[in-house]
Amino acid sequence: MIDSLLQHPHLLWLSLGGLLLAAEMLGGNGYLLWSGVAAVVTGLLVWLLPFGWEWQGALFALLTLLAAWLWWRWLARRVREQKPADAALNQRGVQLVGKHFTLDTALVNGRGHMRVGDSTWPVSADDDLPAGTPVEVVAVEGITLRIRAR
Repeated sequence: MIDSLLQHPHLLWLSLGGLLLAAEMLGGNGYLLWSGVAAVVTGLLVWLLPFGWEWQGALFALLTLLAAWLWWRWLARRVREQKPADAALNQRGVQLVGKHFTLDTALVNGRGHMRVGDSTWPVSADDDLPAGTPVEVVAVEGITLRIRAR
């Protein structure tokens, strides 16, 4: 069997790549994916252009590092692009900015409370506003919604 591998080293790399990719499918963490891809590419290159074991090992290591680095760069760019869309995640007050509501109670000295869905929020405005006034949330200051009349 060792003689067979010495005569056809590409079979070792292709088999190793297949095993790593199969193990990745069982685990699903992403750790073995890039090593498996690098082993398959190494196997294909060794099949097309035979070269020594030292160079094969160096090529495999280089391809593994390159694939992992490229994946890391792609993933980092995607996370950066998605951040603005998810910036208000788990920040309910920030999600309310720009929304329109109607005051249930009058604001006294520019302060009061407003019903939003199933909760009540403290609100503040520059002026006193009567109950029934349509308002827009313009900012969030701590847990207080800053509103203005529409």
